[in-house]
Amino acid sequence: MSTPGTSAAPSPLPEALRAPGRTLVMGIVNVTPDSFSDGGQWYDTDVAIAHARHLLTQGADIIDVGGESTRPGAAPVTPGEEAARVLPVVEALAGEGAVVSVDTVNAATAEAVVAAGAQIVNDVSGGLADATMAEAVARAGAVYVIQHWRGTPETMNSLAVYDDVVAEVCGELRERVDQARAAGVQDHQIVLDPGLGFAKNADHNWTLLAHLDAVAGLGYPVLVGASRKRFLSGVVPPALAAEPLARDHATTAVSALAAQAGAWAVRVHEVAATADAVRVAAAWRAHR
Repeated sequence: MSTPGTSAAPSPLPEALRAPGRTLVMGIVNVTPDSFSDGGQWYDTDVAIAHARHLLTQGADIIDVGGESTRPGAAPVTPGEEAARVLPVVEALAGEGAVVSVDTVNAATAEAVVAAGAQIVNDVSGGLADATMAEAVARAGAVYVIQHWRGTPETMNSLAVYDDVVAEVCGELRERVDQARAAGVQDHQIVLDPGLGFAKNADHNWTLLAHLDAVAGLGYPVLVGASRKRFLSGVVPPALAAEPLARDHATTAVSALAAQAGAWAVRVHEVAATADAVRVAAAWRAHR
């Protein structure tokens, strides 16, 4: 995998985020009542905006706003409800000059948030949940994060079956890219995400992390989203394993390794330590 700052980056982003010389930090703001680790904590619009501002002061380069939980077993919400949750947050942050991403699988939401100032559409379904998503992103000209997934949040755990998880995830991502390009999405808009935790068990997740170079080999920037996910419970003290917030230190370690491997960005709940970790990785690499 290429090192951050030398690999291609999505060109719809501001110049400062295209060649920062390090992995970018994407801070998570879930405007939901039921996300797996912080559901309801930032559900109020004003609280969500204040939290996003705090993440920016801690070193977040991008704020990723989500209005629908994608935890295993989560029920979908309507695009109208999702938009009502996220649009006021997007408008406020974009109006202050923040680079905003929106975590959505709905084309209608994607179009609305880009019109409100968001610059990134983070689609965990990679276009599978809404067949019109790629066309909407192509029209909008936004960055398009295409994540690997199988099934839906209700069914994905049953689909975590692979003979070769790296080869199959890469192959399925390639298919999603081909479909996005056929719908008009340009190469310079695309970012890939291997989809840790989505239709994958712990072994699958660790194998993908150890082979990020294969994902990068598809020719696009790579986003890694390991934050607080269940597979990290296997590397924290057993007494704390069930508590998502106790996985923040492990998340930081994964972020450092992903940065060392050349990830374009890491998506995290706890920003401050990860912002330090990606800078340490860049400094280490610069002095080798």
